[in-house]
Amino acid sequence: MSARAYLDWNATAPLRPEARDAMIAAMDVVGNPSAVHGEGRAARGLVERARAQVAEAVGCKPAEVIFTSGATEAARVLAGLPDGAAVCVEETAHEAVWAHHDLTGAEEAAGGAGHTLALGLANSETGVLLDVPQKVDGRYPYGAIGCEWLFLDITQAVGRIPFSFAWSGADFAILSAHKLGGPKGVGALILRDGLDITPLLAGGGQEMGLRSGTENVIGIAGFGAAITAAMADLEAGIWDDVARFRNILEITLASGARETIFVGKDRERLPNTSCFATPGWKGETQVMQMDLAGFAVSSGSACSSGKVRSSRVLKAMGLEDAVAQGALRVSLGPTTTEDEVLRFCEAWLAQHEKFRRRAA
Repeated sequence: MSARAYLDWNATAPLRPEARDAMIAAMDVVGNPSAVHGEGRAARGLVERARAQVAEAVGCKPAEVIFTSGATEAARVLAGLPDGAAVCVEETAHEAVWAHHDLTGAEEAAGGAGHTLALGLANSETGVLLDVPQKVDGRYPYGAIGCEWLFLDITQAVGRIPFSFAWSGADFAILSAHKLGGPKGVGALILRDGLDITPLLAGGGQEMGLRSGTENVIGIAGFGAAITAAMADLEAGIWDDVARFRNILEITLASGARETIFVGKDRERLPNTSCFATPGWKGETQVMQMDLAGFAVSSGSACSSGKVRSSRVLKAMGLEDAVAQGALRVSLGPTTTEDEVLRFCEAWLAQHEKFRRRAA
């Protein structure tokens, strides 16, 4: 029997060896990073080293990196904007960002002062990349009002495509360690130097007073090691092979399933992501069938899977319910092999043939 193949990297990436080693080493550092004695300074050193690693990877200053429990917590910065400021969310953004959507307030408010435009740089379900907007007359274009600030969800993009926070012009960005081979439960808010926000968590004043609570030293150390390794992969061109395997997958599936739609194929995408929909064949059914065949895939964002409703993202892209409900996402990674891709294609096409016979 063939070994299982993990093809769900957009949900979470396997832990990198570099991250595991850093975390194991950090387990022996006993001090609280806020303590001033030697043990505390040793723990603080691990946190600050990781802060510098994250800053280098995303193109920002170390002082602009605020460690959190993940991107979802980091997105709570949108709930702490000044009174009267609204959040205008691009319609295909992740649920963690969409939860702060406040378009009605934005439409009713005058002038756009303090309003924030929030979007995902790379969509987790489709891999489609969005162009980062430029300011026009001091405002980011959005409807009739425009927005003063820009918020980017870079969770799926970091380590897979080039990105620089400083060059992007963004005021806020969020990311999670586990998407790039770090541990689950740690992430970061990137906050442009000089911006004043409501703290994400009140308390002891850790993380420059913006996120209280003793830092997760072990997780943060793993985060730093993982993002450094991910950037090395990017610079080495590892994702070019991943894109080639993704293209092999789509060509092979299309040759045997002509009614299947490959979402975003005509747009710029992440190199590892394929989202395809077969009308009438439920995505959840496909996930279970592929799981039994030895392949881990998704029917959408991991944060939304299991919910019996059409994907908001796919509907926003113009897909009808019958098509959106038949979507499957396959996301590859640096350790994915061509053999795994071809075995998946064989298994999926076999199930597709059964589906066609039942539907006939």
